[in-house]
Amino acid sequence: MQLSVKNMVCNRCIKVVHDELTRIGIKPVDVRLGEVLLEKEPSERQLETIRTVLEENGFEILDDRRKKTIERIKRSVIDIIQHGTEEELERIVFSQYIADKVGAEYQQLSSLFSQHEGITIEKYIIAQKIERVKELMVYDELTISQISYRLGYSSVHHLSNQFKKVTGMTPTEFKKLQTKQRLPLDKVGTKK
Repeated sequence: MQLSVKNMVCNRCIKVVHDELTRIGIKPVDVRLGEVLLEKEPSERQLETIRTVLEENGFEILDDRRKKTIERIKRSVIDIIQHGTEEELERIVFSQYIADKVGAEYQQLSSLFSQHEGITIEKYIIAQKIERVKELMVYDELTISQISYRLGYSSVHHLSNQFKKVTGMTPTEFKKLQTKQRLPLDKVGTKK
């Protein structure tokens, strides 16, 4: 049986979900971003225990098909932005990528996402990219030009304009801040 889980955005999330389920006596067959595969369907009592443990750790079981689709869109965007190569990000057409990953027409996905999240997929992608820019700037291992190239921006100017539009400051101003304000990936682009 497969469970869809909201807010799983990194390898640490996978580990936490796996470890927590194992701790309560539910041995998952496989745990991936947003998905847990169980050997058999859990009883109502076990499912409630799983739900409680996941919620205590900031996760949520998704029962609604639309919510599952939205979560798959988010996971696919986060995955490519966090783990995609420079070449992939340089040539990616997000609408096609998302449609292929989710297995539905982009127009339908875009409408569903906007309706339920209150922002467009495009704005969500930009918010995720800007959060990745902030992360790379905090590490201070790459120049803004290298970050721009790594994330598939056409120029430093393009990145800087988007950064300012989203954060209200330039990348240089962000770098000068004593406390760099970053968001957890599952909160990026949400109005909740």
